[in-house]
Amino acid sequence: MRKSHPLRRAVLVGAATVSGIVLLLSLKPTTDPASASASGLPPQQSAAAQAPQGGSGAQRTGTQDITGDAVRTPYGSVQVRLTVSDGRIVQATAVQAPQGGTSGQKTQLAVPRLNQAAVAAQSADIDTVSGATYTSNGYKQSLQSALDKMKASGGSSGSSDSGAAQALTLTGKAVRTPYGPVQVRITVSGGRITKAEAVQAPQGGTSGQKTQLAVPRLNQAAVAAQSADIDTVSGATYTSNGYKQSLQSALDQAGG
Repeated sequence: MRKSHPLRRAVLVGAATVSGIVLLLSLKPTTDPASASASGLPPQQSAAAQAPQGGSGAQRTGTQDITGDAVRTPYGSVQVRLTVSDGRIVQATAVQAPQGGTSGQKTQLAVPRLNQAAVAAQSADIDTVSGATYTSNGYKQSLQSALDKMKASGGSSGSSDSGAAQALTLTGKAVRTPYGPVQVRITVSGGRITKAEAVQAPQGGTSGQKTQLAVPRLNQAAVAAQSADIDTVSGATYTSNGYKQSLQSALDQAGG
C-alpha cells in the first residue's frame, strides 16, 4: 500500500482548516451592529425600546365647561355655565339673565351672589336672593341641569367629596379704608379656595350701596382666580383695594 506524501498531507490539512474558518464566518449573526452598519441597515432595537411609552399625563381629565338648560322666566331666560375641575365646581357664570330696566338692576345684584353660592355649596341647594325670586329660581333650575350633565359625564359634585371634611377657614387682616375697614374670610379645601366672603366692609349711605355691588363680584373673582390678582370694581376702588389686601393676607396664612 502506498503511503501518503507528507507534503500532500500538510496541504490537505491546511485546506480543511481554511474551509472551517470560512464556514464559521458565514454563520456570523446578521444582527451584529458592525455587520448592519457595513450593509447600510440600522441595527435592530430591543423590545424595551420598541414598547409604547405611557404616563400619568394621559389620564388627566383637565377642566371642562358644562352649560345648563336655558330656563324661561317672566322677565327673560336664565342659563348657567359651570367650570368643573377634578369633580368640583370652580366657577359658575350666568350666560343668560334678565336685562334692561329694573330686571337688569336685579340681575346685577342677584347673579354674583348666586354664582358665589353655587361654588360654595357645590350643588343647586342655594338660597333665593331677596327681590329676585324669578331670576333665582331660574338660576337654580339651570344650575341643577348643568349638575345633572356633569354627573352623566362621569364627574361628581363636591358634596360627596371626602376632602370637604378637611376644609380650612382663614380670615385675613382688617384693612382700613377712608370709608371703613374691609376684612376677607376664605374657605380652603383640597388646596383651593371654595368660598370667599367679606366679614367687614363699608356700610351706610353710598358706601353701603357700593359694598352691595362690589363685594359679591370680588368674592366671585377671588374663587375664580384662586389668588388676590383680581380686577378692581369700577366705582369702588377703596373697597376693592382693601379687599385684595385682606385676601392676600388670608392666602399668606394658607401658604399662598
